[in-house]
Amino acid sequence: MPKSKKKSGKLSKMTEEERMAYLEQQRLAEEEMRKKKEDMLTQFLKDKLNKEEEATRFNLNKLNHQWRNIMREAKSKELKKDIEILSQTFERVVDRKESVIKSLAKDLMEAEEQYAMALRSHLQNVDSLIDLQRHRMEQLNKEFSTEQQTLMEEFDTERTMMQEQHEREMNELQDILFAMEQNFNDRENEAKADFQSMRDEIKNKNLEEKHALRVQLEAAIEKLWEEFNEALKNYHDTTEERKKAFEELKTKDEKSAKEIEMQMRKLQRISENISQLKSKMAANGRECEERNRQLREEREVMLAHFQDLKGQMNKLRASEHDRLTKLTLQSNAALKELKRKSEKGERILRLSEMCRKLETEEEKVLPFYASSLTAEEQEDVDAAVLEPPSEPLASVMYEYSGLENFWKRFNKVMLDKVALDKEKYILLQENNQLRTLLKQYLDGISVNDEILSQVNPLFVVNHKTNVRMNVPVMDARIQQQQTNQTVVEAAHVVKHLA
Repeated sequence: MPKSKKKSGKLSKMTEEERMAYLEQQRLAEEEMRKKKEDMLTQFLKDKLNKEEEATRFNLNKLNHQWRNIMREAKSKELKKDIEILSQTFERVVDRKESVIKSLAKDLMEAEEQYAMALRSHLQNVDSLIDLQRHRMEQLNKEFSTEQQTLMEEFDTERTMMQEQHEREMNELQDILFAMEQNFNDRENEAKADFQSMRDEIKNKNLEEKHALRVQLEAAIEKLWEEFNEALKNYHDTTEERKKAFEELKTKDEKSAKEIEMQMRKLQRISENISQLKSKMAANGRECEERNRQLREEREVMLAHFQDLKGQMNKLRASEHDRLTKLTLQSNAALKELKRKSEKGERILRLSEMCRKLETEEEKVLPFYASSLTAEEQEDVDAAVLEPPSEPLASVMYEYSGLENFWKRFNKVMLDKVALDKEKYILLQENNQLRTLLKQYLDGISVNDEILSQVNPLFVVNHKTNVRMNVPVMDARIQQQQTNQTVVEAAHVVKHLA
């Protein structure tokens, strides 16, 4: 009050302008003080916010650290338990693998023994076939050599016989020629003797006639002789050279006539000999031609038989080669098929071991599900199975009736697979939903420009948010109505599948 009084007294003493300046100055001072208070309050709030944020971060890190320790302990216990289970499973699997390896080794040894036995039998068959072929070739070669030898011996004997017959016939011909020459010489001598005797008779007769005529013709001859001498002299004078030439030609003609006669006789004898030889040669030629024809026919028959045997041998060799090729291809195909079957069996065993890990205790104890048929229906099915099949498909199915338990187990596995696929689909949907909720939660506890620019679940106006959240209901009455679902951790499934 005294201060206000002083101020009012002071203000009453001041002029209007001084009073206005004083009030303005006072108002500015108050405004400045208010701004300072606001700045101090803002700085205090900022410091408090920073401290709260640091405390929040520290508490969050502490909570995370403690939660991680709790999770580590729980996970370590779970992992220890899983390791114990896995160690037992591993020991059981190792024992099973060892038994499988022993059985496979035994099967492999049996298969090797069977393969060695099959190989030995195959090699024995091949050796027997080769020996049979070699024996047949040797037999055919021997038969060919014997037939060739017989043919050569027959040919040599026939050749020697023909040569001996030819020599014998030549000797006979020479004897005949010698006999003919002797006969001809005898006849010639007889003819010469007859000719000489006739010549002497004719000569004597001619001498007598000549003596008779000589007396009668001496006169005429003397006259004619003179004329003849004169004419002869004239003729000699005129034809001396021609006479000489005529004499020479006459002597030559006589010689030629004698030679021609001798040659004609020789030619006649030779022609007779030639005709005889031609007849004999024709007979021999016909005989030899007949023999040659028979030999050619026999040779053609032998050649045809040889070609037939050679063709049969080639066909047999080709058929044996085809059979050997076919046997080789079949053996290779059988080996490939056995290898494929073996690989398929190994794959089935591996898959069975992998599936064995995922089997439950109930499946291990009771691998085949109980039949859902009644006793009467089961009796009807057994009676239908015992009946002989009437259709081809039924007969084929009847052959595979031993796989009934396999198909039961296979169908059960297929049903479990379908159920697991459906459950997997549901779990994937739940996992996606949980991922969405987790993302919303992480977006809600994070503060940055990107989060604030989007829909934020912490942005609440009048106790409402614009984010649609699938929050699980915590009411026990509603939870009882919901179905219980078994959730299997994906890491656990992957670990067991691996």
